[in-house]
Amino acid sequence: MCGIIGYTGPKKTLEVLISGLKNLEYRGYDSAGISIIGDNNDIFSFKTKGRIAVLEERLKKMGEISHNRAGIGHTRWATHGIPNEINAHPHKDCTGNIWVVHNGIIENYRILRKRLEAEGHKFISETDTEIISHLIEKYYKNPAVGGLEEAVKLALGEVIGAYGIAVISSFEPDKIVAARFSSPLIIGIGDNEAFVASDVSAVVNHTRKVIYLDDGEVAVILPDKYQIFDLNNNSEKREKQIKEISWEIKEAQKGGFSHFLFKEIYEEPEAITNAIRGRINLEDGTAKLGGLELSEKRFAEIERLVIIACGTAHYAAMVGEYMMEEYAGLPTEVEMGSEFRYRKPVLDKKTAVLAISQSGETADTLMAVREAKRKGAFVFGLVNTVGSTIARECGVGVYNHAGLEVAVPASKSFISQLSILALLTVFLGRQRQMSNTMGTRILKELANLPKLAEQILKQDELIRDLAKKYGAYKNFLYLGRKYNYPIALEGALKLKELAYCIHAEGYPAGEMKHGPIAMIDEDFPSVVIATSDSVYDKMVNAIQEIKARNGKVIAIATEGNEDIKNFTDDVIYIPKTLEMLTPILATIPLHFFACHIGVLNRCDIDKPRNLAKSVVVE
Repeated sequence: MCGIIGYTGPKKTLEVLISGLKNLEYRGYDSAGISIIGDNNDIFSFKTKGRIAVLEERLKKMGEISHNRAGIGHTRWATHGIPNEINAHPHKDCTGNIWVVHNGIIENYRILRKRLEAEGHKFISETDTEIISHLIEKYYKNPAVGGLEEAVKLALGEVIGAYGIAVISSFEPDKIVAARFSSPLIIGIGDNEAFVASDVSAVVNHTRKVIYLDDGEVAVILPDKYQIFDLNNNSEKREKQIKEISWEIKEAQKGGFSHFLFKEIYEEPEAITNAIRGRINLEDGTAKLGGLELSEKRFAEIERLVIIACGTAHYAAMVGEYMMEEYAGLPTEVEMGSEFRYRKPVLDKKTAVLAISQSGETADTLMAVREAKRKGAFVFGLVNTVGSTIARECGVGVYNHAGLEVAVPASKSFISQLSILALLTVFLGRQRQMSNTMGTRILKELANLPKLAEQILKQDELIRDLAKKYGAYKNFLYLGRKYNYPIALEGALKLKELAYCIHAEGYPAGEMKHGPIAMIDEDFPSVVIATSDSVYDKMVNAIQEIKARNGKVIAIATEGNEDIKNFTDDVIYIPKTLEMLTPILATIPLHFFACHIGVLNRCDIDKPRNLAKSVVVE
């Protein structure tokens, strides 16, 4: 969601902040701003609506900015108040001496604002964030309060909600105070310099040494040292392990592609390879998942699996449900992360809960993880981001190893999730009734998938031509059945995300005749996943129903099926594989199709409007 960058050190602060903000653009935002302390302790602050490029261009017109002490920057994704310069971060107190950037939501901000206004504080913006700067101001004025960090702690003691914040004050010009609760925040450690950020991508140009803050921690950051405290215990200093960032900055660059999203779709075969590398044991017909092996006995004892996820990850979970029940013989349920803890879920020690999140910071999924742990369930995770909050909360789990995904819409991370769910199915299935022969067969097919996925990439031009043919239509219906029903949902979601001027709806094919078929006519095309599998004949029936009503049909079909051309308008072929693995291959052309239609409709496919990469608020 929003992005934070802070810097204190000898470099030109403005350049560091702008560079960091650019690396955070992929998270999604609608406005941006910076605040920097000068040598005479005055604070320069500038904010704009729109892209970082707008902010940068306007700053260039101002000429040289000499403020080079501590500074903070922010990209905002609007929650409270419309996107404009006034609501953009950083936010100041009444005196202009304290400035704050914030990711998250302050749930009790109305009550606090009303009280602060009664005490004489003047508010400028419509945001919830501004109350934090005024609360800090209130405590900072008290002579008994020992510095900025103590004022921050006292202010946060009144706050209810989620936050990752960075605070500067003109009275302590080289210091940044940072704190987190349910919103990611890291400290970057450099050579006589230090950083604070919501994401390692903001600091990787300058340092590879980072510290991940945990909930309830406050960090006091100076160029040559840092200290971390417990928010609720002023005397308790915490020792934290410094982690090394492993990925290269070139992963955050386009590599010759017109958009990050196209690059990341072309990396989907590699994402499969990285997901399964070193995890296939053909001799025993099982998967080797190092993050789970210490708990192998616990996994053998579970009698029910609940998978929680949001967005695209939720569709991966739905595919996983089919895999687990058909091949592992394990009763499985899929829950929306955003609804899980409001349902009073029934969990026990025989239930395992799997949390899936690309970022590892999805607020709804994180809250569901905590609820499941409170209920006594065995919780493990599937995340892409090493050191993320969900990874640390779960303790046990599997990493995707999909690499950095810059575009806001999930692509290769989704493919990776499906691949690992197939591995997990074999891992759990071999503990139960799955034979060595079946385990080996699945794993061999899985190992062959990267090569098959590469073949689909060669159809990029064909799919682009189809996008030109269908790009002017304003409505689409996506249909699938069994394993490919969730892929129909994913295809529709991608079209909505990437070509946001177009409406698309995903549906189980068997339910079409119970309502959605009323929408079908010559101006309402359907994308139908009709691979040669156990439900192929049923999918053909659905296609015939659409054609009988003059609807146009684009089919995703299995190579070698020439007959399907006789009753569809266009066909995209994918190679033959096991039915449970077809969703991995069927997804790739749907991602391409949505991308090309989005580009043709002049939509920003890397940063679709109103969307954010990491949704860190409930």
